Amino acid sequence: MKKLLLLSALFIFACSTDSEGNPCIYEPTLTTQAATDITETSATLNGVISIVSENCDVPNNTEQGFVYSTEIQPTLEDIQVNVNGTNISTTIEGLEPNTTYYVRSFLTNTLGDFYGDEISFSTEEEPTGSCDGAPYPSIVYGTQEWTVENACHITYRDGTPIPEVTDDDEWANLTTGAWCYYNNDPTKHRLYNWFAVVGIHDNDENTPNKEFAPEGWHVPSDAEWTTLKEHLIAIGYNYDGTTTENKIAKSMASTTGWLSSTTLGTPGNNQSTNNSSGFNAYPKGWRWGFGMGFDGEGGYAVFWSTTDYSSSDAYFFDINGFREYFFTGADFYYKVNGNSVRLVKD
Repeated sequence: MKKLLLLSALFIFACSTDSEGNPCIYEPTLTTQAATDITETSATLNGVISIVSENCDVPNNTEQGFVYSTEIQPTLEDIQVNVNGTNISTTIEGLEPNTTYYVRSFLTNTLGDFYGDEISFSTEEEPTGSCDGAPYPSIVYGTQEWTVENACHITYRDGTPIPEVTDDDEWANLTTGAWCYYNNDPTKHRLYNWFAVVGIHDNDENTPNKEFAPEGWHVPSDAEWTTLKEHLIAIGYNYDGTTTENKIAKSMASTTGWLSSTTLGTPGNNQSTNNSSGFNAYPKGWRWGFGMGFDGEGGYAVFWSTTDYSSSDAYFFDINGFREYFFTGADFYYKVNGNSVRLVKD
C-alpha cells in the first residue's frame, strides 16, 4: 500500500423554489476514503455518501458508488461500480500489479453528476518466480544452485493443475497432490502436501508421476538438504563464525517476519542481521494434516524433501525462530501436512 488519501466533497445544488419562494437545496456530501486490503490484483474501495434536501424532492433514480481509472480524475466514462447505502464499500478485482489507480465516489441523477474528491492507491508488486512464468531467483552454494524464494506455482511442469483444497477434512484424506494458502487466505503464501512435490496427481498406480518443478529444477532430497547444511557450516555461516557444529539458522533466515527472541544466534534475535547466506527463509508455518488447521507462522520455515520415511511420512527440514541450528535429517512429517517448497537446479 503506497499512497492513501482521505478526501471529501460537498456540493450545494439550488434548483427552483417551493410554493413559498424558498429555494430548493440539494446537498450531496461525498467522501472517498482510503482503499484497504490491497493486493497485487484487488483492493477494497470505501466511502460515505449522504444527502441533505430542503424544499425539493430527492430524485429516486440515483446511481452511486465509485469510478476508478489509471488516469487522474476518473468519471462515469471510466470503470463504474455501483454501491447502495450511506457507508459504501466494495472489493474490485482484476487490477494490474504494481499499478497506481485513481478513485472517486460518485452520485448521479436527473439533477446532475456529483463526485467526491480523488484518492489514489497502488497495487502490490506481483511475486517474482514461476508464479508469473518467470524463473525463480536462485543462488549457488558450492556445487548446488538453490532457489531463494518458495515455490508458488499451481500446475505441474506439463501444465496439469494442482488442485487447491481448503476444507480440512478433504485435505486430511488426500493421497494425491494439492496446495492451499496459509489459513486459506489468498493474501498469504502457498503450501503443498508431499504428494504434490513428488507429482502424485491421481490414484492410479499405473500412471506415471508428474514433475512438480519447472524445467531444469527439482525438489531436493534429504541428502541434498544435508549437503547444503554442511556447505554453509564449512564456509563460516554459523552465527558466531565457527566452522563446526550447526549454528546456521540465523544466516538462512529472512530479516523480517520472525517472532522476537532474546536468545543469541536465533533468527528471532536482532533480525536485521539475519540472512547472511542469502537463503532468505521466511517463517511461513505449515498446515497440519488430519483436520487440525494451520500453525507456526512467524515461528517456523518448514520445507519438504522428496525422501519418504514410510507410507505415511516423509522427511522435512526447518528453521525455528527460537533455536540456532538448521533442523535436518532427524524427523519426519505426515505426508498430508502442508509445507513450503524450495528447488534445486538439475
